[in-house]
Amino acid sequence: MTRFQIRQSGPLSGRLTLPGDKSVSHRSVIIGSIANGTTRIRGILKGEDVKRTIQAFRDCGVSIESQGEWLVVKGVGLDGLKAPTSEIYLGNSGTSMRLLTGLFSAQNFETVFTGDESLSRRPMERLIKPLRTMGANISLAEGGTPPVRIHPIDEIKAIEWALTVASAQVRSAILLAGLFAKGQTRVIEPKPIRNHTSIMLAQFGCNVHRSGLEVTIEGRPNLQGQQVEIPADFSSAAFFIVAGLLVPGSELVLQKIGVNETRTGLLSALELMGASIQLENFELVGKEPVADIRVQSDSQLNGIELPAALVPLMIDEIPILAIAAARSKGRTVISGCEELRVKESDRIRTVVKGLNALGVEVEERPDGMIIEGGVFHSGQVDSFGDHRIAMAFSIAGTVAEGDVEILNCDCVNTSFPEFTDVALQCGMELVVEGEQIDE
Repeated sequence: MTRFQIRQSGPLSGRLTLPGDKSVSHRSVIIGSIANGTTRIRGILKGEDVKRTIQAFRDCGVSIESQGEWLVVKGVGLDGLKAPTSEIYLGNSGTSMRLLTGLFSAQNFETVFTGDESLSRRPMERLIKPLRTMGANISLAEGGTPPVRIHPIDEIKAIEWALTVASAQVRSAILLAGLFAKGQTRVIEPKPIRNHTSIMLAQFGCNVHRSGLEVTIEGRPNLQGQQVEIPADFSSAAFFIVAGLLVPGSELVLQKIGVNETRTGLLSALELMGASIQLENFELVGKEPVADIRVQSDSQLNGIELPAALVPLMIDEIPILAIAAARSKGRTVISGCEELRVKESDRIRTVVKGLNALGVEVEERPDGMIIEGGVFHSGQVDSFGDHRIAMAFSIAGTVAEGDVEILNCDCVNTSFPEFTDVALQCGMELVVEGEQIDE
């Protein structure tokens, strides 16, 4: 079991190159696998979660191989997937579980998806309901959790579905199932959410129409293999954005980060708090916008009431926002985040426990928390096997008044295996202890 030991850092500096975007990486493999012809992907995230998606399609007859800096996917077309010979294990990857459940719900063979202990506790009913409306035959464990057993069907049906919760994964699962249906599948969002699936479907040749909070696709498209460039992951950059703001005297440039407007709510929140952040060198990588992000620690952050509209645009960044809030002047109120209860951990509770362990005054709410800004003291934080908790509290350690120990850090490999390398490169005082666990 790996643990991190972090002590207060001096000024952080450097131009940092970060790994590929996890969301875009998953989707490039998924859509490339069911396209006709070859898809070449550069910059794919080499984390455990994406490896689970890759192996799932290999198990179903898709050739996926590394060739130098490229991942080469030889797509089999919409109707070319083969039945797996055994259950497909997805580890801790909720994205794999949800998106693949959508796609495989339309197949004429049986598939069973399993996961680790954490993934096996995560609710699936909200996702399964629209898929069953489309005609999918899906069984769950008692309590509506994985394993997910998908029974063969002859045909999936197109639907119009209004989401009750702003979930990009649920919307993506419906759209991926809708690829196999005749006619149009339409999903209506309650508020803007991540749009990577619709962007990539359009890149591969699907007819995608977006109007306000509605996205519509035409079923049975002729998807064609593409060359895909993966931007650097904004969610990974988020940790170093906050580190650059908090550690006195710091200046960091994070290079070629994906800045899709449905992902960058954290920047808006930090700017409301008074942060100094500049975006430079804008360009398009494929269909996704990227930029260099420059952060400097020349501003006093102030507590805010997080606007509700920003929450779905930064749901994965709430833990690191909480770290920034704990070092801000005054009170920060975070609400509307009940979705965090069903992530890799109960992220509301794990953040609150971690802040308490470091001496921060925080009140847990059913849908968020209230944080009183102050200082971090030395202490021990358990990540509960959640990669974003482990990395967020590592950043807290860089400005703590005493050493901070983070337990159960093997999970960082799911999304950011290079985290410790990048941390050391920019000047963080971080030591890795214990044995790495390879799954």
